Amino acid sequence: MRVLLAVALVALALALALAPAPAAAQAPLRPAVTNGQVVDRALTGGLAQTIAQVASREAGVTWIGYAVPMVAGDHQTCDSKDGGVPVRLEPSDTLVVMVRVEAGHVERIRALSANCRIDVGGRTVHWLTGVRPAESVAWLGDRAAAAPPAVVTRRVVDGALSALALHAEPAALDWLLHVARAGSTTHGRGQALFWLSQRAGQRAIGAIAEAIERDPDTEVKRKAVFALSQLPVDDGVPRLIQIARAHSNPAVRKQAFFWLGQSKDPRALAFFVEVLGR
Repeated sequence: MRVLLAVALVALALALALAPAPAAAQAPLRPAVTNGQVVDRALTGGLAQTIAQVASREAGVTWIGYAVPMVAGDHQTCDSKDGGVPVRLEPSDTLVVMVRVEAGHVERIRALSANCRIDVGGRTVHWLTGVRPAESVAWLGDRAAAAPPAVVTRRVVDGALSALALHAEPAALDWLLHVARAGSTTHGRGQALFWLSQRAGQRAIGAIAEAIERDPDTEVKRKAVFALSQLPVDDGVPRLIQIARAHSNPAVRKQAFFWLGQSKDPRALAFFVEVLGR
């Protein structure tokens, strides 16, 4: 009996040792990189510090990349339309953040799905391992909310916001809301509102409605109206009708009429008939 028990325990130990690791324990996928060199690099002192170290040590142009979990949904973010990207029957669950640094500064941020095939144009990619999603969100949020005269280009702000919108980390939504409400530039607030519309949800809808009523810049209000048009129709169309009917700003009302016309929703048609019949 003891021999049989010992044999069974050995067999169980071997089975556990040889079993594949659960999906949650596997490292995030690294995308296929061509026309360049990839150097794996562990974090030293955190994400922000590591990016700053790489940027300060590279005299020319280089790229820094890392992977974190992506928000649920079918988010294909590759540029290629020519069949060069393998067909995925299921959506990617991994977000790849690519950071371009030049002359010591972050010059661009790009958000990609892990199944993208990346041509880095002969440059080096420093691939960071062990990046925690919370660190990624904090670093991206700082870039998205940076106020002039910080050395942050519009491409950095846009890339940071798109990466936050695709982040599975819950705190990413908090950053989008913060930039939409308190961003230092008109462009940044407008872009944050757009990405909030892609996330939908009551918190996002509330921030969009708040911008339409309270943002001091008419251009941001117009972008907020566009964001409403991107929401599911049952959330967006009734609010667009309300704005077109009663908002005090003529430019905002005009924008609402335009996007209602684009919606082809029966409720929008009924509203137009009502307006024409007055």
